[in-house]
Amino acid sequence: MTMMMEGYIIRKPSSSPPPFLMKTYMLVEDPTTDEVISWNGEGTAFVVWQTAEFARDLLPKLFKHCNFSSFVRQLNTYGFRKVATSRWEFSNDMFRKGEKELLCEIRRKSWSNKSQNNCPTQSQATIQPPKEYSEEDQRSSSSTSSSLELNCLIDENKRLKKDNGDLSYELSIMKRKCKALLDLVNVEKINCEKEERKPRLFGVTLDVVEEENMENKRKRDVDEICRSASIFLSQSCK
Repeated sequence: MTMMMEGYIIRKPSSSPPPFLMKTYMLVEDPTTDEVISWNGEGTAFVVWQTAEFARDLLPKLFKHCNFSSFVRQLNTYGFRKVATSRWEFSNDMFRKGEKELLCEIRRKSWSNKSQNNCPTQSQATIQPPKEYSEEDQRSSSSTSSSLELNCLIDENKRLKKDNGDLSYELSIMKRKCKALLDLVNVEKINCEKEERKPRLFGVTLDVVEEENMENKRKRDVDEICRSASIFLSQSCK
């Protein structure tokens, strides 16, 4: 139910808080998302610690969009204030840890439309927001949006650089292992060719002693190849 008083629209508290406030409260209360969003130390405000992850992973689940600027503007319409310059910390006197029932007291900012009558009655009269307030709010919203976009780009750039470094390191390791494996295969190939060139009589190498030594060496090389290949495959699967 609504009523007019001195030009403002005054709404009586409803039995349940708006869905936006309920969803925001749920996110802040959830301990599994504390690395991204959580209460401050006193429980009087909440902090979005990682704006990029918040916009990418959490906003779409509850608000069906991934625009952090829109989320901030929605907070402003419910009277939240950014209370820190070094981080995204927002406060509202009725948004406190462990006091969920106070959410019903938070009201969305609203102004009544101007009456088209030249001589409006007292119940129809409207009061426009102070000009200074409107200009300040616009400057704050513009500054907030610009700062948010810059922070999101910086966070995303850092993440991409880290991912690129990890991939480059893994690729260099794989190249070294492949080269080692190819070297072992080439050694075995050369040994086999030498073995085939030895003089034989009825299929038996004349130099029996040398043949035994070469056979033992070949077996050792084959065992080494098998061990290296096994290590290479097991590390590649991790």
